[in-house]
Amino acid sequence: MLRPLARACLAALSLSLALPAGAQEAAQSPWRHGLALLGEVKYPEGFPHFEYVNPKAPKAGTVRLGAQGTFDNFNIVVAGVKGSIETGVGRLYDTLMTPSSDEPFSEYGLIADGVRYPADFSSVTYRINPAARFHDGKPITPADVIFSFEALKANSPLYAFYYKNVERAEATGEREVTFRFSERNNRELPQIVGQIPILPKHFWEGSTPDGRKRDVTQTSLEPPVGSGAYRLKSFEAGRNAVYERVPDYWARDLNVNVGKNNFAEVRTEYFRDATVLLEAFKGDQIDFRTENVARNWATAYDFPAVREGRVVREEFDERASGRMQAFAFNLRRPKFQDPRVRRAFNLAFDFEDINRNLFFGAYERIDSFFEGTELAATGLPEGRELEILQGLKGKIPDTVFTEPYRNPVAGTPDAFRNNLRQAFDLLKAAGYEQKGRSLVNTKTGEPLTVEFLGYDASQERYVLTYKQALERLGIPVTLRIMDPAQYQNRIRSFDFDMTTNLWAQSLSPGNEQRDQWGSAAADRQGSQNVAGIKDPAIDALIEGVIFAKDREEQVAAVKALDRVLLHHDYVVPQWTYGKERTARWDRFSHPQTMPRYGASSFPTIWWYDEAKAAKTGAQR
Repeated sequence: MLRPLARACLAALSLSLALPAGAQEAAQSPWRHGLALLGEVKYPEGFPHFEYVNPKAPKAGTVRLGAQGTFDNFNIVVAGVKGSIETGVGRLYDTLMTPSSDEPFSEYGLIADGVRYPADFSSVTYRINPAARFHDGKPITPADVIFSFEALKANSPLYAFYYKNVERAEATGEREVTFRFSERNNRELPQIVGQIPILPKHFWEGSTPDGRKRDVTQTSLEPPVGSGAYRLKSFEAGRNAVYERVPDYWARDLNVNVGKNNFAEVRTEYFRDATVLLEAFKGDQIDFRTENVARNWATAYDFPAVREGRVVREEFDERASGRMQAFAFNLRRPKFQDPRVRRAFNLAFDFEDINRNLFFGAYERIDSFFEGTELAATGLPEGRELEILQGLKGKIPDTVFTEPYRNPVAGTPDAFRNNLRQAFDLLKAAGYEQKGRSLVNTKTGEPLTVEFLGYDASQERYVLTYKQALERLGIPVTLRIMDPAQYQNRIRSFDFDMTTNLWAQSLSPGNEQRDQWGSAAADRQGSQNVAGIKDPAIDALIEGVIFAKDREEQVAAVKALDRVLLHHDYVVPQWTYGKERTARWDRFSHPQTMPRYGASSFPTIWWYDEAKAAKTGAQR
């Protein structure tokens, strides 16, 4: 008969033999307080707070925000990320980990107080903080983490694709949950599962006050139970939502939250018209706004409160990401399959004229899918990037090796006429001829036409200018501005010719690249591969980005991907500014040292300043 200690040792040995090698290694690896994609995290274990916060910020006041659009749902499982942003409901939920805004891609424990993984990244285990609670007082358990993961993956197209390499989540201890991955050495997977918002299983499997069974797959306006710093206080469907800070929030004093979530209330008002939204700000119905229209920034802020200093305009550097904002072709349409046609559309776009006449010269032309970062391809490829591209020679455009990518430059009548001549020659080489005032495909007899799809009336100004140029080539153009919901349905079902799209990029690109450019995402409704790109060489380049072993290899792989995407002319790049333009009624303060990668970070690390509010008026 074995003694208790011997039995315990034998049980442990049996368990270790039953575990896969990766799981055994994970069980033996040390617990970590944070994760960095490449290298080490900046902040040591037990750090008091992030450097970019004011740990003594007062906890008071209300901030009023404005949003364009409406909402009819508080269930993030079916709303996805976009719905979470629009309704503010994302404030309700904590995640296993939370990012640092002064590091490119690091996360620290929030719901999880520890994380570990094997050397081959085949799994990750999170240990739940014993203090973690939902707003109704119930503890957060591995069952809640598993429920959240399974519900989001099963019902959200975004999460389904993002977590397709996460095979399962399982409880591996009283406070531990382990995610098993279908591939090894994907360094980003441990961090992306750490971003899952954790939902209360008991709430969603329960019943409403009137006895109806809740359904996590359906939209709902029932205020949900969360675990975050705020809870829903009140709302008028489609008009406003008010969130109040939870006084006994379980993570209020956690180091990653010190100096954050300082407002007693956050109120969002919804407007269907952008002009009305701006006027609401001028009328002191909204406290803060981000201005993304150059014309407004140049002309719309000359009103008394600005001249008196009661409204402050401030710009913050955008260092956290690169971006490609562009006219995107729908490559699923045969007329856009030929890259010569796509290049002709770029030649017909007179950015310089539009920038001068419509945007007050405020913008620069985008020439990279990772614009503004060290990841952007420049000049000709060399070093490790060149090695990567040479491995795909014959499968990518030859110009990748001989010509740096450049957008056409116009801005003068002569330069623009020359661009149009080049565009016409490309269209002719692609099989089009002019019949009357139209370009016609010589094989099919179909005229070349294009419909631009949008949801913001401000797009009319620059699209109508572009329309005139295209029609000089014999390409009839229509512009259809739709309700945002209808627009999303059309884009989701790929029912468009061209549209303006924005792809934001982090400083550490990874698995999201499959969703943006990968062949597997091209025909999946709701994917970010709006253009419908299907190219085996690009798929290979994406995998090189994901499985890069160090920063040098990652940068080279991203530059190679960027270069090939550009030389295919999948989009007509638009413009960028590089700063976040903000305007606010002077009732708020922010830390002296702002996060390097957080831009304004409003309202997360700001606070209500009673002294300023007293001078500005309408103190609350």
